[in-house]
Formats: sequence, structure tokens, C-alpha cells
Amino acid sequence: MQAREVVLERVKKAKEASRVLARLSTEVKNRALMTMADLLERKAELIKEENAKDLECGKEKGLSSALLDRLLLDDKRIKGMADGLREVAALPDPVGEVVKMWKRPNGLQIGKLRVPLGVVAVIYESRPNVTADTAALCVKSGNAIVLRGGSEAIHSNAVIAGILQEAARESGVPAQAIQLIETTDREAVFHLLRMEEFVDLVVPRGGEGLIRFVAENSRIPVVYHYKGVCHTFVDRDADLDMAWNIAFNAKVQRPGVCNAMETLLVHRDVAK
Repeated sequence: MQAREVVLERVKKAKEASRVLARLSTEVKNRALMTMADLLERKAELIKEENAKDLECGKEKGLSSALLDRLLLDDKRIKGMADGLREVAALPDPVGEVVKMWKRPNGLQIGKLRVPLGVVAVIYESRPNVTADTAALCVKSGNAIVLRGGSEAIHSNAVIAGILQEAARESGVPAQAIQLIETTDREAVFHLLRMEEFVDLVVPRGGEGLIRFVAENSRIPVVYHYKGVCHTFVDRDADLDMAWNIAFNAKVQRPGVCNAMETLLVHRDVAK
């Protein structure tokens, strides 16, 4: 099957499922998220087996240690994914919330009501955690999701997406609301960005090159930023020993992840 046909099949299924998902109750969505979390933990060994395939391929390709670290899924990180799903389940449901209401001079009452967007496409690179994180946010907000991760994490992404679909099905949420584009053909991204009939929003997550490509080629609205915004500020009244430890940890603990510190700002009175 050609890349365009693969993408078209996935987005059509997501669009159909989005109409069902948008009408589901908070209780059903939360139950699905909790089931997803439990199933991820129960199938941790399977996830690690598939992740090992990606790590082996990454080593053969000569990926750096930082990129391999981003790719790694161990027990702690799998638990982190599961805990993240539970945290999303605990959040208030945004669907149906009236965020503003006002009355016109003629007596007409106007309000802003939060509703699902429909289908959200997320294009990301090598961190398989993103598969669970973004799927959770979309399910909670009543949106179907189409995932297109990096080829380096294809086995990890596939097994995680499959587990999420299984849990969704068990919980009364349409499994088709979570779609993964499994082809590693780079043309798939280009075709996805042309599916404006079925996709309502695109969110690229990764390096500047990926984000710029998506922004320049998409026919669909894109939420993006080119530069990182991970700043740490040390004020003049800060405990400098604590500030040193925080700044060091913010950059060195895992320098390969997207929330590693990029800019350190220090008040001039304590800068040396």
C-alpha cells in the first residue's frame, strides 16, 4: 500500500470515530484513561521487548547516546506514562465548559463554549512516551488523534498505540479514535499535511527542522513554535546553592529531552 493510501485510511477512520468520541461522557473517557494506564503497566514486558528492537536499530544506525536515552523505555518510564494517563483522567473535562458569557445591548446573550476540535494529528520524533501523552490529552478533550512518530521508535509506538486501542475498546471508547501511521515512508508526513478534509489541527513536536517543514507544508492549521522556551531564572534573593543544583539538574539530568534547560538567566547582582 502506498504512503498516501495508508494515511488516507487512518485519517478516515479517525474522523468517523471523532464523531462518537465527541459525545462521550466524562465518566466514560476517564474510565478509558484509567484502563489504558493499568494495561500499560500490565504489558510492560511486551513494551520493553518492542523497545529493545528500536534501541538495537538505533545503535546500528549510530544514534548518539542522548537520542538513545530519549528512545529508551524502562520500568520507571513506563510507570511514568501510566501515571501521566491517570493525571489526565483527574483533570476537569474541558468539553462543555462555558468560558465566557455576555449580553448585547439588544438583549442577545452570547457565550463561548468549549467543544472538541475533531481530529488532531501529532507529528513527533523519537520519544515513544509522546504516543501515550498526546493520546491521553486528545481522549480527555474528546478529540480523535492521528499519530506519526519517528521511524526510530516505530516498534515502541506501535505496541503502545495497540495497548491504548485495546483499553479504549474495553472501556466503551472507539478504538479507531487512536490511529498510528506505521509506515516509515517520509512521504507520509507530506500526505498527512494535505488531508484537510479529515484533519482539523496539526501539532508538530520535535526539532526546528521538523516544525518548520510542517508549518511550511501544511494546509491544516498548525500549533507550533520554532525555538525552545526552557528558561531558568536565578533571582538576586535566591538560595545560590539551591539555584546551582536546580540549574545543573535542569540541563544535565537528561539533556536530550525537549524540556531540558536551554537558557540560564541570572540577576546581575549575583552574576559572577
